[in-house]
Amino acid sequence: MIRVRFRLPAALAALVLSTAPLCANAWWNVDFKQRTTVTLNTGAEGVTTTEAINNVAVPVRLHSGNFDFIGAKPDGSDLRVLAADDKTPLKFSVEKFDSANEMAVLWVQVPIVAPGSDKNQLFVYAGNPAAAAEPAAPVVDAGAAVTLRFEQADGIARDAAGGGVVASSPVGLDPNGLIGPSARLDGTRVIGLAANDRLKAASGAPYTITLWAKPTAIAGTLYAQGPLTILLERGKVLVRLGRLQFEGGDLPPSAWVHIGVALGAGKATLYVNGAQAAQADLPAAAPAIEGAVRLGQGFNGLLDEVQVAGVTRSADWMKFSRAAQGADAKLVASQIQKEGEAEESEGAPGGYIGVLAKSLTVDAIVVIAICGVMFLVAVWVMFDKTLLIRKTDRGNRSFIKSFRSAPDVLQSGGAQAHPGSSLARLYDSGLQQLQARKVGQPDAPALTGPSLNAVTAAVSADLVRENQKLNSLMVLLTIAISGGPFLGLFGTVVGVMITFAAIAAAGDVNVNAIAPGIAAALLATVAGLGVAIPALIGYNYLASRIKNISSDMSIFVDEFITRVAEQYGQTERP
Repeated sequence: MIRVRFRLPAALAALVLSTAPLCANAWWNVDFKQRTTVTLNTGAEGVTTTEAINNVAVPVRLHSGNFDFIGAKPDGSDLRVLAADDKTPLKFSVEKFDSANEMAVLWVQVPIVAPGSDKNQLFVYAGNPAAAAEPAAPVVDAGAAVTLRFEQADGIARDAAGGGVVASSPVGLDPNGLIGPSARLDGTRVIGLAANDRLKAASGAPYTITLWAKPTAIAGTLYAQGPLTILLERGKVLVRLGRLQFEGGDLPPSAWVHIGVALGAGKATLYVNGAQAAQADLPAAAPAIEGAVRLGQGFNGLLDEVQVAGVTRSADWMKFSRAAQGADAKLVASQIQKEGEAEESEGAPGGYIGVLAKSLTVDAIVVIAICGVMFLVAVWVMFDKTLLIRKTDRGNRSFIKSFRSAPDVLQSGGAQAHPGSSLARLYDSGLQQLQARKVGQPDAPALTGPSLNAVTAAVSADLVRENQKLNSLMVLLTIAISGGPFLGLFGTVVGVMITFAAIAAAGDVNVNAIAPGIAAALLATVAGLGVAIPALIGYNYLASRIKNISSDMSIFVDEFITRVAEQYGQTERP
């Protein structure tokens, strides 16, 4: 390797190094024109965990806010998923990809989720017309013996891991389920699984059952196998294992709830929505669990993501699984990036700052004047955006309180009652679509799946526009952040050149002759940094607030569509 050494004046070398931009992470493959960054925050600001979770299956929901469906292939065959190092491919499976309505769900096998960290990331790439579809691969949690996701079009549940466990009969599907389609039970149908070695546990052996349920009424059996029964009774989850019986959790009807029962280490623990709800000591001679499985006997509602594992799931695993599958905004955040985009970074001062304004050269005066204009523009943008965000936050808090307390989804006040609320404007958009379909009027037909998808698409489109409104003018701050230091450096370099040229012409080389010109030239860099640093602070603050509002809007769209489907959607298969 050839080494070349350059000798630069110390101050000038420090200045050059201090204003060099930081490089963005390299793109995995330039043939893919977009990527979505998905962050799993297990730190204090997310869903806190204290132990590493290995080989967990995480659902990744894609929509128009975090994925460009127009730029991707219509069938999603150009999807690729990379680990946090942006180099290692991850196993994934596509449960749903609807480019027309701009919605998709991927299951991704994440090798490890570190505890207490906001750096757990994965990247979803797309936008390569020449890419061939990845071969299908089962994606399930480590330790899972059987995983049922009810994603099959024929309604017959099959083990997602390909273990050969198949339901005995088809079941009705609700397309607007928890993650993708969910099983719809009416109190008379039962999902039966024949006895299988993968569905058995010896006496005292570790065993865990987890599932999601959305009961119409708090009654019915969720899971029954030999001596083990998990049922809903008196508004709680009741667990029976032989003669052992315990209960816990307060369950509201018509709401998704995550339920888990973990057996092991002499304990039987019930988890409801990721939190421990009850625990009991296992008898010394605990009965073995084996035989056929019956799901949903006497249960009326939706069922999804039923998992049987031959391990004892921990409290952290339950908490993480519930948050990941339930799309908890504190845990899961996502953002789209197009190929070639990079994060801006700022320079830092690196030399002695002079105070000799009278020694300013013409170029330095021009640069400082331009920086002054940029600073004023940046301050105006930050002030304007802060007012907008505060107004939006106040309106959103007022609206969401009204929306959630209204018994009928059509009776919440819209933008007129909650000025400034982006959620209210999205609500008005959805309300307009529903009114066009005469929803809520006497003798109006129930909403069908396609109609509900059309309403979702319209509201999601307005969500994108709301995001564009929130992010408008933010580019002026990025210009100030990246352009200010370079503009200041330009003024400094030209000023230094003029100073040395003047010294050479005068033939007077001494510190008193050099210092005023160099100090004055550095004022241009100070001006550039004076623009960039406040703009950077303001940009990061505003970006975080905008991200929170965007997350709230995405959650509201899901909540709004879910309530519409509950109150005005079809309850029987056509």
